[in-house]
Order: sequence, then structure tokens, then C-alpha cells
Amino acid sequence: MPDAPRPTLLFVVTEDWYFRSHRLPTARAARDAGFDVAVACRVAKDGPAIAAEGFRVIPLPWRRGSFNPLSALGDIRRLARLYRRERPTIIHHIAVKPTVLGGFALFLAGLRDTRVVATLAGLGLGLSGTGTKAALGRVLLRLALNAAGWRRGQALVVQNSDDAALLAAGWPRPPASRLIRGSGVDLTHYEELAEPLGPVTCAQVSRMLTLKGVEDLVAAVRLARAQGTDLRLILAGAPDTDSPAAIPQATLDTWAAEPGIEWLGAVSDVRTVWARAGIAVLASRGGEGVPKSLLEAAACGRAIVATDVPGSREVAVEGRNALLAPPRDPEALAAVLARLAQDAALRRRLGLASRGVVDPEFGEAEVGRRMRDLYLGLVTPVPVPRRDGGL
Repeated sequence: MPDAPRPTLLFVVTEDWYFRSHRLPTARAARDAGFDVAVACRVAKDGPAIAAEGFRVIPLPWRRGSFNPLSALGDIRRLARLYRRERPTIIHHIAVKPTVLGGFALFLAGLRDTRVVATLAGLGLGLSGTGTKAALGRVLLRLALNAAGWRRGQALVVQNSDDAALLAAGWPRPPASRLIRGSGVDLTHYEELAEPLGPVTCAQVSRMLTLKGVEDLVAAVRLARAQGTDLRLILAGAPDTDSPAAIPQATLDTWAAEPGIEWLGAVSDVRTVWARAGIAVLASRGGEGVPKSLLEAAACGRAIVATDVPGSREVAVEGRNALLAPPRDPEALAAVLARLAQDAALRRRLGLASRGVVDPEFGEAEVGRRMRDLYLGLVTPVPVPRRDGGL
């Protein structure tokens, strides 16, 4: 008798670099559990690295950052054709745009037996706000989830409790969501580091975007230094030229010319950053999923300063391993940074606690195991009880 065909898992994500950075451990866990894995995404420089893992890469010409009706309709039709051609056992939509467009595409494709996982990797400012645009975005998200058939046992994954509550608010029959915090951090790769010697240095590892609060952080460090705190700042991350929120290259160069500020650009191994900086910062202006940069910093034993926004609070725990500041408030952020820079004992206490926050719940192995079990649960038949009560 021939072997049963392997179930197929199709990831749908906007960018190849994001999949490689955040989702490879989950894909490996699925492969090792017996799935054939394919990845549909916009392909740039990281496509070959994904293919080298044994995953089939399917190019998608996403119009990044665009939700205008004409381009969205084109993306939906393109996805529907892909779904009809591939007929995967499970489709995993990652982030808001693939979830919204992919949900409508699945309905259009008419694949009633395909299982769907939707991971909302942070609702961000676009959906977590209180304005009309954010409310409309949440309505579209709910319609897309309905179109994908979550009422038929599909899986909705959120990365923080704030997003779970926001999705449920005002929804007559909210979908059951699973809380799986983040995409995981390699706890063997990121080991606790000794606190650096020399002047106190803080660092933010992120894309150089306004939404990440980089401008607020630069302003805060300027204030702290002007008020007498000897504090240095390292910015690590590339300018994301495809994003409308990108900070211009000229601005980054100007900052890097200032005393006490260093911009490294893209860094291949962020452990080199945390070897130099004793304070990890993420000054995000809006909701995150669970920021991987903070997970990596916490695994390295760094004290954290973060803005008090969804997602960041999952790993930056006020008073335990972190100090929080309100978003979009450079003055408050400067005060928190100055306090930590001037208190070596507090830095040590928070840094020593950081590793315990992420280990083991945020580890790659734990996140991969939970996602693997979710996939297997969707394809494993549930025994139907007999009338006599047996199985």
C-alpha cells in the first residue's frame, strides 16, 4: 500500500526577509512533523536562504503598504488562483494584510476543506487606534476572518493579550484565539552577557521607522545628555525605504554626526550590539506583536526601557526587568533613561531578571512546539463518541 500523501502547509507572508527572520523555526517544526512546506511572499534577497531549508518559495508581487481597492482586488484574485492551484491542507496567513486579503481570496477560491491559521503579529497603530480608519480596518479584518471560515474550527493566533481583547471588543461572537507570544528566540544563540564597561550606552535594534519611535528616542537622549547624564545611543537597523514611515537617510546621517549617537545600519549579529550596550530600548509609538529585538536583548540579560504599548509589555515587565515610558513623549523617556543610566544597581537587577522573563516561554523550541501542535490538531481527525459513550 502506498504511503499516505504528506499534508501541505502554505505560509502567506508579505516579505521574504520577515519570514526568514521570524518564521523559520516554526516552518522547521512543521517540516519535522511531516508537512511539506511552501512559502508565498515577495521575494528579494532572502528567497534563496528559505529555499535552502527545503521550503518551496512562491513569488508574490505584493504592493507593499498599499490597501487601495484596485491593488487589493488584484492581490485577492492572485491569491485565489494560487490557492486553487496549490490546494494546500493548511494555509497560514501571517500579519494583518495577508489575513485580510487571504481570507477573501480563500472564499473566492471556494476551498471549503482547507484549514486556515491566521497570526496577527501585532495590530499596530492602524487597527488599535480609536479613529474611524482603525474601526473600519477592524471591520474588514472581521469580515475576512469570517470569509476564511473561522467558525468552522480554524485557528486565530494573537501574540499578546491586548490584541486578543481588542479583537473581541464589540464582536457579537468573537473567534476563539490562541495566545502564542511571539515568534521565538534562540536561547542557545543568545546567552547572558556581562554588562559592558565604560560609558553607559543604550541601543535600539529595529527598522529605522517613525512608527518605531526612533525620532522620540533620539530626542530623549539629547535631553538626557543636555541635563547632565553621560549616556550614549546606538541605533542598529536599516532604513526601510519601501515604507512610508521610513526615516530618511539624510536624517540618519545627521544624527550619527552628533556627539553620543551612533548609527550602525543593518547588523547581521545583534549580539555585538548587546556586548556594547547595557540598556535595550524600544520606543515604539504603537502596538507590537511581541518585538523580537526585545526578546533577543532580554535573552542577553539586558535591562529594558520600552514604551507602554501592546506587545512590548509582554517582554518588558515594569519593575521586574524593565522601566516603561508613555509613547510619543521624549521628556518622559529621557527621565526614565537618565534614571537607569545613573543607577548601576538598578540596571544589574533588571538585567539579571530579563533572562527569566523569556526562558522558556519565548524560546524558539517552545513556540515551535505550540505551533506544530496547532497544525497537527487541524489535520488530525477528532474521534466521534459512539452512542454507548465509547470511542
